[in-house]
Amino acid sequence: MQQHERPSGRRSVSVRPSRRPRVRLALATAAAAALTGTLLSATAGTAAAADGTYAARADFNGDHIGDVAFSASGAYVSGKKDAGQLVVLYGTKTGVSSAKRSAISQNTTGNPGTAETGDVFGADSAYADFNGDGYDDLAVSSPMEDVGSDKDGGAVAVLWGSAQGITGKGVSIADAAPTKHDRWGRNLAAGDFDGDGKADLAVGNTSNTIYVLKGGISASGTAVEGRYGVKAPVQASGDGSGPLNITAGDVNGDHRTDLVVDGFETATGQYWNTNYLLPGTSTGLSAAGAQPLKSGVITGIGDVNGDGFGDIVTGMHWNKTDDGVTFPGASDGGKVWITYGTPDGAGSTTGITQNTGNVPGSSEKNDYFGYELDLGDVNGDSFQDLVVGVAGEDIGSVTDAGQLVVLYGSASGINTSSGTQSFAQSTAGVPGSDEKGDFLGADVKLEDVTGDGRADVLAGSYENDGNGAVLYLPSNGTKITATGSRTVSPSDSGVSTTGYPNFGANFAD
Repeated sequence: MQQHERPSGRRSVSVRPSRRPRVRLALATAAAAALTGTLLSATAGTAAAADGTYAARADFNGDHIGDVAFSASGAYVSGKKDAGQLVVLYGTKTGVSSAKRSAISQNTTGNPGTAETGDVFGADSAYADFNGDGYDDLAVSSPMEDVGSDKDGGAVAVLWGSAQGITGKGVSIADAAPTKHDRWGRNLAAGDFDGDGKADLAVGNTSNTIYVLKGGISASGTAVEGRYGVKAPVQASGDGSGPLNITAGDVNGDHRTDLVVDGFETATGQYWNTNYLLPGTSTGLSAAGAQPLKSGVITGIGDVNGDGFGDIVTGMHWNKTDDGVTFPGASDGGKVWITYGTPDGAGSTTGITQNTGNVPGSSEKNDYFGYELDLGDVNGDSFQDLVVGVAGEDIGSVTDAGQLVVLYGSASGINTSSGTQSFAQSTAGVPGSDEKGDFLGADVKLEDVTGDGRADVLAGSYENDGNGAVLYLPSNGTKITATGSRTVSPSDSGVSTTGYPNFGANFAD
């Protein structure tokens, strides 16, 4: 999964967001509320592999309509603070709502483990058909779970899909090196890293070694074809944080999944963002030939120009200068980098800000343009489109209300000249209202949840003082529209609003 710094600058899922994130991450004090990158597949059905040209549609119940899963990792469960829950909304011909959903905790029958204070179950999740039965399954982490005497040792479970969806039935995935690292599962990504047509699961931790479970997951929770470790070129930070985020997609078009690692290393006592592309090979992921990329924390992979290669889209949401540190390439208000895929991997790079072309808004400090992003085909033209969360955007006099920006793919890449869209809670037809500290766009997802072959927008916020909410904006076939939009709340979805559940803060990919 991918880790994301909350606007408070702290990762504790129980902390109410405030104005500014700290870019120099204090991961040792953080409760891992992670954000994932995009799992991409060449099919519109269950996700078994990662391809850079089509967004996979998660289908947990086999009805051929896309579903979405997301965290409420700060939720109280049986009185246990930050025990965490995972929520699945099942797609229908009219989109998603709380009427058809599952709310899963570690106390749900069949789910390995027990809900305990501070576990943050659901902090990261990744989907694929890990057992080959035609239903997508869901790998879910609780990275702050204590395992015996190993404080914050972390745990990972795979919850099986079925005709009833995600019911909680699943298996535990054993820690690959329990005496050598903590927070097993702080990152998750699914793909087909060796190109054999079977789903693999990549699992991160506080070291810089990423473990890959090959060939699917057995009924006993073991990798069908074994597992191996890949040492990412990012350094572990001073607190041993390991990679921030891992994102799966086929960048070079060889039908093997590659992995982008968003990480930090220490330089002169400062945390410094450094990202790499690790190629998939016939034997799996390899650190040999790893390519450096532009800085950023959140990444998606999709073919925005239709050339058959996955393009790497990375959000660099911080300002040029923050806490006295100057960040090369950064832009006040945030920036999104697009690195085009080629047969040799990462190619040329271009940057987009709110001052680019007709991108809605203008670049202002602490807008956090690129705080989150995702890719999918909204209009069915075979170019991947882009939704960007601008979580710190002020709307009029309302600070940190948040905004969504939708940009469309074309033969020349992301079109910033025409067709651009923006949505806030004050946009006509959008439910709710702009409120201070909502941070709309804290996470975003493009997923076809109506079964019409067009990706719809879902966006998380810190609505109602950290309770959280998920906003659904449908595609009308040619663009995103407020018509038919709705908000899904925790209180209607089986999640307690005690404390700060952060409902919708992290979507599965």
